[in-house]
Amino acid sequence: MGKTIGIVSLKGGVGKTSVVASLGSALSEFGKKVLLIDGNLSSPSLGLHLNIVDMEKTLHHVLNRTANTKEAIYEYEEGFHVMPASIFERIEVNPLKLKDKIKGLKRSYDIILIDSSPSLNEETLAVMLASDEIFVVTTPDHPTLSATIKAIKLAKQRGTPISGLILNKVHNKNFEISLEDVEETLDVPVLAVIPYDTGVLKSLSNMKPYTSHKPKSKGSTEYKKLAGVLVGQKYKQTKFAKLSRKITPKRQEINREIFYKRVLDD
Repeated sequence: MGKTIGIVSLKGGVGKTSVVASLGSALSEFGKKVLLIDGNLSSPSLGLHLNIVDMEKTLHHVLNRTANTKEAIYEYEEGFHVMPASIFERIEVNPLKLKDKIKGLKRSYDIILIDSSPSLNEETLAVMLASDEIFVVTTPDHPTLSATIKAIKLAKQRGTPISGLILNKVHNKNFEISLEDVEETLDVPVLAVIPYDTGVLKSLSNMKPYTSHKPKSKGSTEYKKLAGVLVGQKYKQTKFAKLSRKITPKRQEINREIFYKRVLDD
């Protein structure tokens, strides 16, 4: 039986959908069956990130019972599958039916990632209810941190475990909120730190996941390390990277090691 992971944020512009595409691509590199679902029904963009635009059937059709789940799933060229939402067609649906509609898919996939709406609405709630666990995407600034607090509070109220934070678009400047302060404020471990990189914008232009567009970048390596611990496997690093990690292990490395051991115990 597979696992469903919701990727959430209550503030637009943090790069949440890019995170879903990149993490999904990284997970598929471990030989896992991966499905990405666009749960942002009012303003979907996952299909645009992956050049899946002209879709006959989507999640919208699944929710309004005019298509089954198999009809709305498309294979991306890198080996993972995508269930997009309708970009141009206006279809009235009840987002809260999401959990029931996709629960059978856990028998066919190892990991299902669900992209959520960047707003405090029924779509975000539906993603939380449909997920076995949650990852929250945030950037190291005060406005986003405030919105992230709300997202974590909502997830806790709904009883969905929050596995960790993905700290995105990090410039590594002293004007940013530090990783330690982010963890202390939110009481949730940071499991990946993705540096700001214009390569992400280039990957969007090419409609490819960042991890395949720029596979050897620091950000891509972070995604692959996170993907590895999610499936209970270690990402193979170069000898130099291994030596550097032993000398100066970063906070997210320690958190991932703890998470990895938890996955193995489960």
